[in-house]
Amino acid sequence: MLRLFPLLFVFFWSSAFISGQIIVQSASPFASLSFRFIIVALGFLIFAYIFKDKILVKRKLIFQSAVTGIFFHGFYLGGVFFSFSVGLSATISALIVGLQPVLTNILSGPILNEKVSLIQWIGIFLGFIGTVLVIGFDIGNNIPIIGVIASIIALIGVTTATIWQKKFTNELSLTVNNFYQAIAASFFLFFLSIFLESSYINFTTSFILSMSWQIIMVSFGAFTILMYLIKVGSASKTSNLFFLVPPTTAIMAWLVLSEELYQNDILGLIIATIGVYVATRKQS
Repeated sequence: MLRLFPLLFVFFWSSAFISGQIIVQSASPFASLSFRFIIVALGFLIFAYIFKDKILVKRKLIFQSAVTGIFFHGFYLGGVFFSFSVGLSATISALIVGLQPVLTNILSGPILNEKVSLIQWIGIFLGFIGTVLVIGFDIGNNIPIIGVIASIIALIGVTTATIWQKKFTNELSLTVNNFYQAIAASFFLFFLSIFLESSYINFTTSFILSMSWQIIMVSFGAFTILMYLIKVGSASKTSNLFFLVPPTTAIMAWLVLSEELYQNDILGLIIATIGVYVATRKQS
């Protein structure tokens, strides 16, 4: 089962871009995310109680988890959802934040003292090429610049959060760590919704179904898998899985949102898959 975690992570994480597009049609981005993470926080609090994990921990650990949550859920997801709300496609948004492995691999050496081998760099290069191919014919003249900027902010957020999580917050159990991340993100996004948008949520059927998917499959599923993979592996190897997200999202967007899918998207998926295999396989 553990061997399936990377594949499950890619599938669920990619699906968040699709369900996110649907959510922002019925709610403002920051308000919907704040609503989502208050429910997620309550869920992880219940899990922590069931598993008898120690919830009241040192303030230093709470602070470290809160920072991770603000970068992961606040800057990353906040940037992605905002880009959706101004008209950026799921495919292009996924592509921009999908460049996260490049930044993580560059920074994990000096910050985490992780050694990135030549074979890994070859895999990173292949993953990067495969990701770039996905966007080949998708770029047009109507891409909202503010959406691109928001996605770049999201890219910086998820890269920072991945490195911070590996460096500081591995002492906590997954349930307690995720609880403090979610509650911090919920408050952060609540303040963003007050000051940066006209907040609203329409509880339409599509909103309820998409939000339920994000809470159960993405927050409780994909994000917990990600925290586990970071905890048991290196930040650089784990981050390489993100190369598979843009092409997978492109296929999902084609199936669900009727976004265009080109031959280069399929080719990019194949190259990115090879790159991730090369970059994450065990060295002999």
